[in-house]
Amino acid sequence: MKKYFIAGILVWAPLSITVWVIAWGLGLLDGVFGSVMHAIIMVLPHDAALDVQHFRDLPGVGILIVIAVIMLTGLIAISFAGQWWVRVWNKQINRIPVVRSIYSSVQQVSSTLFSGSGQAFSKALLIRYPHADSWVIAFQTGTPAKEVTAKLGEDYVNVFLPTTPNPTSGFFMIVPRAQTIELEMSVEEALKHIVSMGSVPPNNSSGMAPHESPHHF
Repeated sequence: MKKYFIAGILVWAPLSITVWVIAWGLGLLDGVFGSVMHAIIMVLPHDAALDVQHFRDLPGVGILIVIAVIMLTGLIAISFAGQWWVRVWNKQINRIPVVRSIYSSVQQVSSTLFSGSGQAFSKALLIRYPHADSWVIAFQTGTPAKEVTAKLGEDYVNVFLPTTPNPTSGFFMIVPRAQTIELEMSVEEALKHIVSMGSVPPNNSSGMAPHESPHHF
């Protein structure tokens, strides 16, 4: 019984977590488009609004609308005219004082995450967290802003500390470079190790152990 139960978990766990993460992302987009559709329904005539509302309430329709809108947007965006409209849109958005800061930051992050040539994390690191006697795997995301570096007065790095088993959430931290240990495992291997809660070892087993002296780089 125990053997069968564990075998069943090994089949369903990765599928369940994958579906959960995808459903979370689609649900977030569905909420955004749902708000837009609600605003459209409010300005439509009563009969048309009821028809649209009944269509919107059908199970799975929201997800299908999100996927269709994303596909259509991508199809338009890669065309010559679409690229021109995207540039115009970005130019207009960047004229709004508060919105441009949020929009540009999210745009840069999404471009890094989803671009085929981009890489969200440059390397996997070991850092001390949540206290000096424990270690966690984090990812270097860049270097602090000039103002931060000037005020800290030391060599620091930006790191992202993901949570387990959902690596899409986590903490942004600024830590001294001298207190980090660079791992030889790839970013992908480190992510698999984190998502599996440490049960899936990376292919590279020659990395430095946490008790070894940190490599200053």
